[in-house]
Amino acid sequence: MKKEVLGVNFDDLTREEAAQAGAALLAEDKFHYVVTPNPEFILAAEKDREFLQVLNGADLALADGIGVVYSAKIQGTPLKGRVTGIAFAEDMLSCLNERGGRLYLLGAKPGVAEEAGRRILERYPSITLCGAQDGYFKDEEAVLLKVAAARPDLLFVCLGAPKQEKWMARWGKHTGARLAIGLGGALDVFAGKVERAPESWQKLGLEWAYRLKKEPQRAGRMAKLPLVLVKAAGRRVKKS
Repeated sequence: MKKEVLGVNFDDLTREEAAQAGAALLAEDKFHYVVTPNPEFILAAEKDREFLQVLNGADLALADGIGVVYSAKIQGTPLKGRVTGIAFAEDMLSCLNERGGRLYLLGAKPGVAEEAGRRILERYPSITLCGAQDGYFKDEEAVLLKVAAARPDLLFVCLGAPKQEKWMARWGKHTGARLAIGLGGALDVFAGKVERAPESWQKLGLEWAYRLKKEPQRAGRMAKLPLVLVKAAGRRVKKS
C-alpha cells in the first residue's frame, strides 16, 4: 500500500515486509528499481518534476530517514516505520547470496566500489561480484554497456540523488539487471570508509545526529529536516 508524503508516494512496509517485496522483485525475470527517499529527496522533488516522476514510478519507495516518518505522522498518513537504504541493501545481499546471484556496484570514488565488493564477498561468499565502476564518469552510455556486459542480477547505483534515480529510470531496463537500488553513499559504508551509527542510535532514529556528530559539515543538509516537518504540518492544517 502506497502512502503519499508531501507529493512522494511511499510503500508502507516494515523492514521485513520490504525484504520480502524486494526478494519477489529479484526473483522476476524483468527489471525493477527501488528508491529510498529522505527529506532532502522530498524537497528536491518539489522543484524537479522529472525527479518526482522517477520517485513515484519506482517499484518500491522506502522511507529512508526518520524525517519522512515524522512528516507522514504529522500530516495524518503514518507509516509503519523507516527502512534505511543500507538495511534494505543488506537484506537483498542475503537474498542474492541464497540464490548465488551476480552483483554489480556502481558509484563512489575510484577504488571504493572494489573495496566494498571485497568486503561484501567476505560476508556473502556465494555472490559473484561481476563488476565495479566508480561514479566519476561522463559517458552514461559507455557505463551502461559495461554494466550490461557484466549481466548482473542485483545492481547498486550509488551516484547521489537525483542522478542515481534518473540513471536507473533511464538506463536500468537496458542493464539486464533484475533489481537496481539507489543507495547514495552506501558503498562508503560497505567499504568501511564511513562508520554507521551504533545500533542503539539506529533504534532511536538518531543516525542523523550521529552522522552530524562525526561530520559537522553536514549541518546545512540536516537543517532541511525541520523544513519538511513544517511543510507536513501545513498540509495537515489545509486538510482540516
